[in-house]
Amino acid sequence: MAIFLTKDSKVLVQGMTGSEGTKHTRRMLASGTNIVGGVNPRKAGQKVDFDGTEVPVFGSVAEGMAATGADVTVIFVPPKFSKDAVVEAIDAQIGLAVVITEGIPVHDTAAFWSYAGSKGNKTRIIGPNCPGLITPGQSNAGIIPADIAKPGRIGLVSKSGTLTYQMMYELRDIGFSSAVGIGGDPIIGTTHIDALAAFEADPDTDVIVMIGEIGGDAEERAAEFIKANVSKPVVGYVAGFTAPEGKTMGHAGAIVSGSAGTAAAKQEALEAAGVKVGKTPSEAARLVRAVLGGTHGGEEAGALSTAAPTAP
Repeated sequence: MAIFLTKDSKVLVQGMTGSEGTKHTRRMLASGTNIVGGVNPRKAGQKVDFDGTEVPVFGSVAEGMAATGADVTVIFVPPKFSKDAVVEAIDAQIGLAVVITEGIPVHDTAAFWSYAGSKGNKTRIIGPNCPGLITPGQSNAGIIPADIAKPGRIGLVSKSGTLTYQMMYELRDIGFSSAVGIGGDPIIGTTHIDALAAFEADPDTDVIVMIGEIGGDAEERAAEFIKANVSKPVVGYVAGFTAPEGKTMGHAGAIVSGSAGTAAAKQEALEAAGVKVGKTPSEAARLVRAVLGGTHGGEEAGALSTAAPTAP
């Protein structure tokens, strides 16, 4: 099993004919993703050749869904057009919209997130400013490298793209049921809690890894949810212990004000909920191995694969 994305998912790519869309569509196809079409109103009716695989271009998400039965869209549209692209996906009632684009104004994200709610939340939004999600061996919607981990029984949810790649690489010998990069902007669609609930319900996930970072209170709220609702073991890592107060670090949501949003406060909340928290990604990986009973010795990896792209 998997959460949100399976081998049966039929994927559209909004912005497929742009440079980033083209590059990552080729990578997604190479990893086995069932990409059934692209969306670009100016190039509707054309076909794009990806190493011998021809992918049709549709004028809208609704048109692509009608022609192919698509249930997922991955969005590589520039920031100023992203709001319209997400609204189009919501209007088409596609089941999952993965918004890779970074630099989308928070006001626009708030607008399309609210719009999704007003339409009954028929479209799950992941992102923006995220690496997407992958179910190894089945499907890959976004920019996560497909070759850094095999299928397994670890569920991963992360704010950070780069740390998603590192954790998958560290535990590549054990493997993952699904890995979800939710993005680090102040407003996002799918949250830690959404992914935790899905992994808790997934019979093929044995342990959950949750990666957070400074800023906001998402990890504290996730800790409360874990304490009340999650029976599976959870291992955590919070990035940003050395971040200076009041300075935005990396993601737009990663800013500490006073004692709110610090890594130490998040670690304390998670540990109070029974989560084992590593002080480094490698320590978190070792905790996962310990939780699984030491049956997965494997090679400890301290560095990222050189094939891993830079996270948005």
